[in-house]
Amino acid sequence: MSILDLFDSGFRSRNQDHFAAIVRVAMSDGVITEEERAFLHRLAAKLHISEEDYKQILKDYKTHKINPPTSYDARLERLYDLARMVYADHVLGEKQTGILERLAVGLGFSTGNVHYVVDKALKLVHAGVDLDNFMEEIKNMNR
Repeated sequence: MSILDLFDSGFRSRNQDHFAAIVRVAMSDGVITEEERAFLHRLAAKLHISEEDYKQILKDYKTHKINPPTSYDARLERLYDLARMVYADHVLGEKQTGILERLAVGLGFSTGNVHYVVDKALKLVHAGVDLDNFMEEIKNMNR
């Protein structure tokens, strides 16, 4: 196996784990709505998830671990994706917010401020900010 194969394998695995974490949020209420499904399809394409892997992840999303990104910017990007998934059906329940908080801790956010970070993330997504503004706003709250 070449170095390139190892890189591709690790990249693919991280993307699948990230996608499975988002599916976990979508399934928090037991149903994937049409809006959530459309978001999942777009995200799967962005993450280079094959149709076969997509179906398998939907079937056994709980078997994938949450791999925290090593950079803060990558964590913010994943938080943005997760917050958008939670807010996709415009119904925020305690269960969905709680799952997002647990996933955020799994991504490497501090347990001491995860509630505040998730609350801010959801407000920004509700306001319709793009990824760049989302990242800037979250970074600014820590200054």
